[in-house]
Amino acid sequence: MSTPFHDPASVTIQNLEAAFAGESMAHIKYRYFAKLCREMGDEETAKHFEHTADQEILHAFGHLDLLFPKANMNPAKALQFAIEGETYEYTTMYPSFRNAAVEEGRTDAVKEIDEQIEESKVHAAQFKAVLEKAAKRFAALAKVEEKHANAYQAVLDKIST
Repeated sequence: MSTPFHDPASVTIQNLEAAFAGESMAHIKYRYFAKLCREMGDEETAKHFEHTADQEILHAFGHLDLLFPKANMNPAKALQFAIEGETYEYTTMYPSFRNAAVEEGRTDAVKEIDEQIEESKVHAAQFKAVLEKAAKRFAALAKVEEKHANAYQAVLDKIST
């Protein structure tokens, strides 16, 4: 998940990325544990897991604030990072996981991984469509703004001479 804002060889960046992954995993794991506890009739423990999960996501956001500083971000950059991440998942990450699962005879994992590959393709395509739509919208707005700027400049030129 290296960002262009930091040196990917930086130990601090690597640590922040690992911490982000750990906090994110804890958040989802604790939500899952809460679901299981609730299904087993233990509401009190479920609520404790949910409360802790809420804290874990705040920790993850804190790491993201350092990895993707707000001052360096915009919607187009966020979409591009999302496209890159989803593309990595379906071209590299999940296929390598799939190969390992096949070698181990884990057909249950192969099925799950195949579903994730397809879903990652869909997500990447959706993010690309949003990015393309936004680019067209901004290009149209730029033309309108240029037209207005030219009209104002023409008036300014007339009154300045």
